[in-house]
Amino acid sequence: MTLSEYIDNRSSEKSNRAERQKVLKDIILQLHEGKDPADVKNEFAKLIDGVSASEISEMESGLVAEGMAIEEIQKLCDVHAEIFRGAVTQIHTTSKEEEKPGHPVRVLREENFAIESLLKNKLMPKVAALTDASVAEKRYELLEDVNLLLDIDKHYSRKENIFFPYMEKYGISAPPKVMWGVDDEIRALIKGFKALLAGPGATAAELQEAADAMNAKILDMIFKEDSILIPMLLETLTEDEWVEIALDSEEIGYCIVSPEAKWKPSRMVPFGAPGEAAAAAESSASADGLVRMETGILSVDELTRLLNTLPIDMTFIDKDDTVKYFSQSAERIFPRTKSVIGRSVQNCHPPSSVHVVETILEAFKAGRKDHEHFWIQMGDAMIYIRYFAVRDDQGAYLGTLEVTQNIAPIKAIEGQKRLLSEDFCEG
Repeated sequence: MTLSEYIDNRSSEKSNRAERQKVLKDIILQLHEGKDPADVKNEFAKLIDGVSASEISEMESGLVAEGMAIEEIQKLCDVHAEIFRGAVTQIHTTSKEEEKPGHPVRVLREENFAIESLLKNKLMPKVAALTDASVAEKRYELLEDVNLLLDIDKHYSRKENIFFPYMEKYGISAPPKVMWGVDDEIRALIKGFKALLAGPGATAAELQEAADAMNAKILDMIFKEDSILIPMLLETLTEDEWVEIALDSEEIGYCIVSPEAKWKPSRMVPFGAPGEAAAAAESSASADGLVRMETGILSVDELTRLLNTLPIDMTFIDKDDTVKYFSQSAERIFPRTKSVIGRSVQNCHPPSSVHVVETILEAFKAGRKDHEHFWIQMGDAMIYIRYFAVRDDQGAYLGTLEVTQNIAPIKAIEGQKRLLSEDFCEG
């Protein structure tokens, strides 16, 4: 098709969007086949004045549907983000509710500004000024900056555990998977840079190379969030959903900076107040608000508090791999928000570990296994993760229970203790 023919088609928006989809897919496929990104960018500039965030989402979903692996799109993500840079059409809302202090979008943007400022004004200039002789002298100062940058995990965790479930609810599934994979790459790059900095023998050139890779990846993600993720969310989500997101965000926490105020939408939202979900659950449990089990009877409040008092995290997914419940232990290890309820468990894990989850579930469903366990070191904590198949009396599979616990204090136990501690007796 010639350029003039393409321009003529712009009279029909539906036809135009379809043609743009073909162009977008063709661009990514050319990159996949190894074409020079500079040549592709020039071709893109000739054909398309501006693409919307929803079109990029549609393009990625189409490629997944046609058989391209999420990991392959992820590899090309930085390249095609650079090609789209400056061409993405922003979504301009009329209410500008997202500009108010505390709104989740404003919080995301403020965090990105803080992240970019940390890189641009502190960390990267310090790395650029390093010489082999000054690495040891500047190591601890740089480690402080890197430890602050590691706070980015909260930013990405909110995105993955709160925003992505809402996107999936509206059928937007490919972009979250691609973005989550890149988030994990960034986490690995920061940890790798920290390990290089903390270890012996790193040269200034090695640190510069690692810092450049980390910096470029983070800045590209900031662009993707601002130009693709946020417009897509503003175009899709309702104000009620933004209220729920704001409430859930406090569960995970914030990156480098915290909201200057709690967001109060212009209109009153009739739901989402703390405790409403629990009250609704209790009123619907039974006529008298009691849960009757084989070995006892508890009120919903007693049962909820009992489960939350256990020094473990519990998550239950049903036979269809849907998250149905999680406990809210004071010793929570991995973030969980209420938006995860009803979500496919496969979408609750980064793309790199989904195959492990599916292998476990397939074995449970087939009856080949009833439990599986893993353990990982996280700082001073030893995290013990166990999966149990839940079955009825006939052995039919009902779902899977995940139990997570920090067993470091248990591993440290020695000897025996038969008496109450002195402080308990004094109390």
